[in-house]
Amino acid sequence: MSTNGAGVKAGFEPLNLTERFVSESAPMIELKRVAAGIAQRQSTVMLLGETGTGKEMLARFIHESSQRADKTFIPVDCSSLSDTLFESELFGHVKGAFTGATRDSLGFIRAADTGTLFLDEIGELSLQLQSKLLRVLQEKVVVPVGDTKPRPVDLRVVTATNRDLEAMVRQGTFRQDLFFRLNVVVLKTPPLRERAADVLPLANYFLRVQSELYTEPLKTISSQVAQVLQCYPWPGNVRELANVMEHAHVLASAESIELSDIPLRLQTSTAKPLGIDVLSLEDVERQTIATALKRANYNKALASRLLGINIQRLNRRIIRLGIQLHQ
Repeated sequence: MSTNGAGVKAGFEPLNLTERFVSESAPMIELKRVAAGIAQRQSTVMLLGETGTGKEMLARFIHESSQRADKTFIPVDCSSLSDTLFESELFGHVKGAFTGATRDSLGFIRAADTGTLFLDEIGELSLQLQSKLLRVLQEKVVVPVGDTKPRPVDLRVVTATNRDLEAMVRQGTFRQDLFFRLNVVVLKTPPLRERAADVLPLANYFLRVQSELYTEPLKTISSQVAQVLQCYPWPGNVRELANVMEHAHVLASAESIELSDIPLRLQTSTAKPLGIDVLSLEDVERQTIATALKRANYNKALASRLLGINIQRLNRRIIRLGIQLHQ
């Protein structure tokens, strides 16, 4: 499949945010509805939820649904840098502020001016940086490292955390005044195990991402793999699902993702399907034989070898289970 001059694969339309923000389950449809309404306001928003549940995607949705949509969205991981370096990265610095500061730097806050600043893992900020951030939110100014002159800023702040900030306030590791400043509008992203209806749409979305990345045909998910994906509890949430589908796309030699293409931990998972009744052994056997027949192009001799049984036993099970043969 060819690509055009812009690097977009012919036959595929670029994915917009709505397509990337998969939301077919009831909890996500409601979350998206509430977020779209909040986006029209200027309030600070705090996003809560487990790691990998899509908090940054929700923050981007709020930004792109707001009046600041044509301005900059700046995501910042508060856990990624040391205090000294992070202060400079967040608030900016002037030339000569410290060794190696050979020129002025805007910093993330001023880079997000007129747009949206997304502070992920806000609970990782030190008390010193919390104090400086509070001033930015209260006075709408920022003072770069090494300077005394406040610079005005106009930005929307969205924060995210998987930590209990109220407990941190009680422990003295998070400023109470900053907590109240941030805790204006709170949204919670549900874990993937509570969004069963989103598992397969998300899996197909991630396969499309891989097909576009490698300019390869879009792969499909076999019924057996689909069942496994819906059974698995997804402790790593959407991020884990993305990694699993990348793994499957890279390993799959055919157009369909089969059980052998997914990580072993999923193949051996015995969890109950998310919101689905457990299949009977007869149902599992029927699906297994049907899959083998399909892979063998309905050649019984080949299908029996794939299943590790003789053809007479296969014929008896086809009759007993009422499996239809489609040539």
